[in-house]
Amino acid sequence: MYETQTNAIEMKHVTKKYASFQLEDVSLTLPSGCIMGLVGENGAGKSTTIGLIMGSIRRDAGEIFVLGQDNTKKEFDAVKEDIGVVLDEAYFPEVLNAVNVNQIMKHTYQRWDEKQYFDYIKHFSLEEKKMFKDYSRGMKMKLAIAVALSHKPKLLILDEATSGLDPIIRDEILEIFNEFTREEDHTVLLSSHIISDLEKISDYIAFLHQGKLLFCEEKDRLLEEYGILQVTEEEEKDIPKEAIAGRKQGKYATELLVKRSKISDAFEIECAGIEDIVLFLARKGE
Repeated sequence: MYETQTNAIEMKHVTKKYASFQLEDVSLTLPSGCIMGLVGENGAGKSTTIGLIMGSIRRDAGEIFVLGQDNTKKEFDAVKEDIGVVLDEAYFPEVLNAVNVNQIMKHTYQRWDEKQYFDYIKHFSLEEKKMFKDYSRGMKMKLAIAVALSHKPKLLILDEATSGLDPIIRDEILEIFNEFTREEDHTVLLSSHIISDLEKISDYIAFLHQGKLLFCEEKDRLLEEYGILQVTEEEEKDIPKEAIAGRKQGKYATELLVKRSKISDAFEIECAGIEDIVLFLARKGE
């Protein structure tokens, strides 16, 4: 057995090189009991990062610990029992239905909870006898989420798990993830293009851009640190350069992402959401 650790995931200077893409020197820490939102454009390295964490992709450099265990060691096999995974595509044989999936999973996971699984199937309005090949994308994702939650995992790793779902179901599933982390040793890593979802439930936000981790911070700290300032060309000259984190030129004014602590109280600074921060920093990175 492995010991429960303070951090559910630790990546230290992790690099993965491909012919046309490189994930460069990524270091991040996800404390147990928290939700981390992983954001980034298509091709930024989110799925590669998740593959590296799960051990399905071999890293070229660095260290990764998941629930306290180095994920390259044989002992990591025991840890996988405590990880629920939903990838951006749900993969089940097309001829199976939800009842068949239950039969397979109860022989796969030691702590499979059949009642909980069928409760989720009912909650998600999935037809038990309908074959997987006849499911919509949203239905496939709901089935995968039901499976991930029904073997009593300590860590959920979710890659675009809410994509393809209507806003009402998305909100319900986010609440399920939120409830999941009420247990102090339950943790969620959730990648999504829907930044508003991540802002709603995340404790931490990690932002990947073109293979580089631009930040991994507490959400509330990011919201406190940054603001948006509308200025004219003349007014911009009075802003310290070190205070400007991003810039967007408009027709009549310039919009700046600024660090509040470096700006005079004389300026009226607007609140910046996580999406604002991500978009400004992505532009700056380019």
